[in-house]
Amino acid sequence: MRVTEIFHSIQGESTHAGRPCTFVRLTGCNLRCRWCDSAYTFAGGEKLSLDDVVARVEAYGCNLVEITGGEPLAQQEAFALIARLCDAGYEVLIETSGSIDTAPVDGRAKLILDIKCPGSGEAAKNRWENLEQLRAHDELKFVIADRADYDWARRVIAERGLASRTILFSPVWGELDMKALAEWMLADRVPARLQTQLHKHIWGAEARGV
Repeated sequence: MRVTEIFHSIQGESTHAGRPCTFVRLTGCNLRCRWCDSAYTFAGGEKLSLDDVVARVEAYGCNLVEITGGEPLAQQEAFALIARLCDAGYEVLIETSGSIDTAPVDGRAKLILDIKCPGSGEAAKNRWENLEQLRAHDELKFVIADRADYDWARRVIAERGLASRTILFSPVWGELDMKALAEWMLADRVPARLQTQLHKHIWGAEARGV
C-alpha cells in the first residue's frame, strides 16, 4: 500500500481527542474538498507491505491507532490492514469521507464518518447508504464552513434521524469562529458535540506528522 506517513501524536479530533494515538496516513483521495488540510497526501508516499506498516505501528507501543488519509478506504489494502490491527488487539479508528462503501470495514474498528457539507464543494459525493451501516460505536462528523453549512447539517440530522448518534460539529480552521458555532449550537439545542482540531492548537496549523 502507499503510505504518506506513520507517526505518534495526540489524537486531535473525535470523542477520542486528547489520547495518545499512532496515525497511519495513507496516500490518495478521491475528493478535493475546498478546505482540505492534507492535500500533500494526494500523490507520492512510500510503498510499504502490510508487514512493514504493522511493524512501524508496533514500534510506537500505543494501543490506539487511526487509519486516515487522504481517503484511506480508496486503497483496497486498507481493509486488510484494519483487520490485521484489530486481530492484534489494537483499538482502531478509521477517518473516512464516507464517499466509499464502508461495509467491508472490520466491525471491530470505529468509523469517524465525515459527512461533506456544501461548503466543502463535495457534498454530491456523500454515500448516504453508509449511514445504514453504522454501528453503535461509530461517529459522524460535519466540518462546517459557515451558517449555510450549519443549517444544512441540522437538516440532515433531523431528516435522516441521526440525533441518537455521536455527532461532531467541527469549524473549518481559519474560516468559522469556534465561538460563533458554539453559540449557534447552544441556541438551537443541537444534538452534537463541538470539536476543534486539538493538534493545530498545540503544534500549529501547518505542522505535519503531528
